[in-house]
Amino acid sequence: MEMGSGVNMDLQEDSGRLGSLPVTTSRNMSSSSSAFFSANQSPFFSPRSSTCQFSESTRSDAQCDSINLSADPPSSSSGIRGPEFLANAQFDLSDMSLKPTACLSSDFQKFDHVVSNGSLPSFGHVGDNGYYDLIAKHRKHMRSHDMSFSPVPISLSSNRHKSYDIYIGLHGRKPSLLRFSNWLRAELEAQGMSCFVSDRARFRSSRKHVLIEKAMDVSSFGVVILTRKSFKNPYTIEELRFFSSKKILVPIYFDLNPGDCLVRDIVEKRGELWEKHGGELWFLYGGLEKEWKEAVNGLFRVDEWKLEAADGNWRECILRAVTLLAMRLGRRSVVERMMKWREKADKEEFPYPRNEKFIGRKKELSELEFILFGDISGESERDYFELKARSKRKNLTVGWSKGSSVEERFGKRQWESGSRKGKEPVIWKESEKEIEMQSTERQHYQKPKGGGWNSRRKKSAKFVYGKGVACVTGESGIGKTELLLEFAYRYHQRYKMVLWIGGESRYIRQNYLNLRSLLEVDIRVENCIDKSKTKSFEEQEEVAISRVRKELMRNIPFLVVIDNLESEKDWWDHKLIMDLLPRFGGETHILISTQLPHVMNLEPLKLSYLSAAEAMSLMQVSVKDYPIAEIDALRIIEEKVGRLTLGLAIVGAILSELPINPIKLLDTINRMPLRDISWSGREAQSLRKNTFLLQLFEVCFWIFDHADRPRSLATRMVLVSSWFAPASIPVSLLALAARKITEKHRRTCFWRKLLCSLTCGFSSSYSKRSEAEASSMLLRFNIARSSTKEGYIHFNELIKVYARKRGTTGFAHAMVQAVVSRGSLSLHLEHIWAACFLLFGFANDPIVVELKVSELLYLVKEVILPLAIRTFITFSRCSAALELLQLCTNALEVADQAFVTPVEKWLDKSLCWRPTQTNAQLNPSLWQELALSRATVLETRAKLMLRGGQFDIGDDLIRKAIFIRTSICGEDHPDTVSARETLSKLTRLLANVQTHT
Repeated sequence: MEMGSGVNMDLQEDSGRLGSLPVTTSRNMSSSSSAFFSANQSPFFSPRSSTCQFSESTRSDAQCDSINLSADPPSSSSGIRGPEFLANAQFDLSDMSLKPTACLSSDFQKFDHVVSNGSLPSFGHVGDNGYYDLIAKHRKHMRSHDMSFSPVPISLSSNRHKSYDIYIGLHGRKPSLLRFSNWLRAELEAQGMSCFVSDRARFRSSRKHVLIEKAMDVSSFGVVILTRKSFKNPYTIEELRFFSSKKILVPIYFDLNPGDCLVRDIVEKRGELWEKHGGELWFLYGGLEKEWKEAVNGLFRVDEWKLEAADGNWRECILRAVTLLAMRLGRRSVVERMMKWREKADKEEFPYPRNEKFIGRKKELSELEFILFGDISGESERDYFELKARSKRKNLTVGWSKGSSVEERFGKRQWESGSRKGKEPVIWKESEKEIEMQSTERQHYQKPKGGGWNSRRKKSAKFVYGKGVACVTGESGIGKTELLLEFAYRYHQRYKMVLWIGGESRYIRQNYLNLRSLLEVDIRVENCIDKSKTKSFEEQEEVAISRVRKELMRNIPFLVVIDNLESEKDWWDHKLIMDLLPRFGGETHILISTQLPHVMNLEPLKLSYLSAAEAMSLMQVSVKDYPIAEIDALRIIEEKVGRLTLGLAIVGAILSELPINPIKLLDTINRMPLRDISWSGREAQSLRKNTFLLQLFEVCFWIFDHADRPRSLATRMVLVSSWFAPASIPVSLLALAARKITEKHRRTCFWRKLLCSLTCGFSSSYSKRSEAEASSMLLRFNIARSSTKEGYIHFNELIKVYARKRGTTGFAHAMVQAVVSRGSLSLHLEHIWAACFLLFGFANDPIVVELKVSELLYLVKEVILPLAIRTFITFSRCSAALELLQLCTNALEVADQAFVTPVEKWLDKSLCWRPTQTNAQLNPSLWQELALSRATVLETRAKLMLRGGQFDIGDDLIRKAIFIRTSICGEDHPDTVSARETLSKLTRLLANVQTHT
């Protein structure tokens, strides 16, 4: 007996997790005016079984229901075809059991093998008694994922109803339709509304139609997704009639408008839309004209719901549908939650505002759309690119390593690209260590010089289409970020949210875990710890990452943008970055920009230069008609700047902001002297080759200095920005660091101090005005770009590399002082980490900034300890927090060693009888504060070791802290007592471990 309840009747994954339903419903089946006919008369529903039992497995979680269905083998007296049904079944009735599962999302593309003999229904002519025949045609394969049954006796005596909040009906297998319906169902379930999704035209089994019919009857609202083909489908017409009669119909017009759904236009084939798809559509399935027109006209009686899912407003349509349904169901908390989420998305979704002057890249945008979605729709169809035809095709294979987990092997699936020309199968391999995604090899043969065609060589390129992952590569400054930003803005309505991650190797893991607030995921250590078992630090980190990754693997689509990926491995522990990402092939898409030639065995989309016309329009922002000589100068500038988009944009800004023509600008750049700089690193090497671009940067600095004064604030802001993190920088913090440069070069005369005190209020207002003018100048000349965060700006990596080489370590000192004095953990986390990298020399990095003892003590108390605790507890980044505290301990020990080293002064040398003293003796209070600070760090490390099960290391650390505190504060000091309590706990746990081992 076949049982099911969804598009593919995959009851483990379908949203319609049926519980205990009686066969008889509350509908008046004998009434001719009812939306349903009787069981013996309905042309839409198959006869009902008289014996059926549903055993319900309930969950407390309202987001998804798991069920346990069981069925008797059908008999001839049950009203269901016995031998004929068994012949069509694709599984053995002796093994019929549907196991309760966790909340799994229905994936409409999981069709692999044949259900109900692999046939889809088609509709014949109406007989004398109004019946129509279902004729099976083998068109598509559908996957019956994990359906198994057990022969348990069932009865119909149960009167309990399993109700659903929402029934979702659709018709068709268009990828965009399935993606939209998947998203809608997943979003409704995420907000606690139970759903049942079905494309009834796909199933022949009477049992399946009975179950779907029951689900329709017990649903509070009926959502019907309407497409052009829906009006040819008898089941969609029946759903419209039924839900309209109960006044619970919620139509969603998918690529349609309500004004398109007029009966006369459809029947008379009026308009471009219905010229091909219109006509007397009820004849296609043998229905009645009156009923068909009644169903279509019923759409205009639904005034409250005007939901249109066009190509550019999916997100708005789904959020509005969820909000309206929640309001009608009385779920006010859902409405409030959706409003808060919308406000957060508006503020935090995009890192930069959209570039309204974006030029070109139509082909690249279309290709990215095709790579991610597998098809192209909307305006992009006009810019569709032609792919080279593949000469050979191979079958799909999916390879799994022996070490793959049971869940991975259990969840493997194939993806077929369809029968359309120009597409090819994709080979998808996944193991614990790597995922290889590749298409069938495109083979190019070359005849070698010394041999025949038998010795020809084979080249292969690996392009993946429709798997939801794309990679863009190109040199720095060519416009990769601009391309990704334009794609994100253009297609953001196809995703619930765009999640932008900086790909720099030191910050990518922190940036990834920052998504917790947007995804509303709790990754704190106390919620990742198993009470019954002490997890290692590595396991705690993996749990936190898996929680974020799991949220991205639901049927709710997100676009994860990784901008400027520096390496395939994490800088901290050298693990693959791919371990952070959700599994490819799901609803969430991954878009990567990098300078690496290859990423994750994918063939990247190599970004080329702009065309000559596009480059010219980018430089001619204000003046469109230059003389021929000026045009020639612009072409020379284009070639000399390396055709980089960054350089072209700066040239265009200079020409639009200043009264200068291209010829004079070219001469100015050529005459600008270069500084003597030693180069190293990848970006530095590219800059060393492009000296003209460096001269262009110097022209900008000269303009800033000429507009303000030598060493203007704008120039100093650029130079000091090179020591900040790659994230956007607050202008106030940047200006504060820039001003600290000049303070070192000024003499603090008495009259100047007095003047500053008298004009304090004026200087403060002038300071704010000057930093606003400086940041405005940087934005106008395209040296920096604005951020969606108010008061933040961002610098291109090429500019920061040159600024670091051009400046001195004094700018690093200024950056550290500004961040330590004004930085906030909640607002400037990345920049605080950047300051720590300069102070402590992580890995093999040199220590760039050295602090005085008093400054170090302030740093430890106000920055290091709060940063380490927040990193460990809030983000579960245990290793990074412990390494930070270890390096901090080392710095404090070095300072302490300097304190106890004898200090010789010239006065002591002249007096032979006077003994040599140490700094600890000269300044005992500062030395005691330094020692107590070291004890606090040691105690903090010991407590963190306690959370990771490293009791022996924690025991050694806490004993050192107790010794310091006992020596300075005494045995009875509260801090000493607290440390001894920590020691007792560690000793007890360590003894337990030793006993067990």
